[in-house]
Amino acid sequence: MNTNSPIDLRFAVLIDADNIPYANVSGMMEEIAKYGTPTFKRIYGDWTKPNLGGWKNVLLENAITPIQQYGYTRGKNATDSAMIIDAMDILYSGKVDGFCLVSSDSDFTRLATRLREAGMRVIGIGEKKTPMPFIVACDKFIYLEILAPPATAEPEAETAATPAKKGKKAASKPRKPRIPAKVIRLIATSISDASGDDEWAFLGDVGSLLIKKQPDFDPRNYGFQKLTPLIKSISKFQIDQRPTDNPAIKHIYVRTK
Repeated sequence: MNTNSPIDLRFAVLIDADNIPYANVSGMMEEIAKYGTPTFKRIYGDWTKPNLGGWKNVLLENAITPIQQYGYTRGKNATDSAMIIDAMDILYSGKVDGFCLVSSDSDFTRLATRLREAGMRVIGIGEKKTPMPFIVACDKFIYLEILAPPATAEPEAETAATPAKKGKKAASKPRKPRIPAKVIRLIATSISDASGDDEWAFLGDVGSLLIKKQPDFDPRNYGFQKLTPLIKSISKFQIDQRPTDNPAIKHIYVRTK
């Protein structure tokens, strides 16, 4: 696999228009930029169909190239085949270090596996309905729902039954996000696996191990932007911030109490 730093990695971004909504594509492209530079940006679909009409402005704004693929046979998804063929052509061109497969379709499971076998880094992006086989076939999987800008969230609607619930009650603090017990166990075992004899583990190592064990792990799934505040919110864990030669940088370690 290419040893360049993450920001230097070149990605081919291949999007399945039939299985992805266009509403948060801008957020998706910003997310991909965290992992490298998208050198290929292609989206596949039958653009003669009216249901894909909403993509037009999104493609122009993000410089994504539409690839026309007609549905030759009823009930068969020709888009998947075209996307897979292009992925293999790009792989053998040697011009990228990884792929970003954007789809909620499990048909791309084998493609993700094959690309990783070839030494490619594979990031999957799709909706929460994405089948688990495709998720675990990727190095990392990101849910589209967590990429939606917070400003677009609709305020909670008032119901006719509760018109008087305003003032102090309306200004109450938001409820603390609930973290599933299985996620806490996953973090605990990862800390144990990454820790030294003193039972402290470097948080960066823990984060990498979490993604290896569960590709769709992301603090944003549980209401946190970063791993540190997620772990701080769990009373079972202890955080230690250790100074470095650079006063602006601290190394964060964690252990189970």
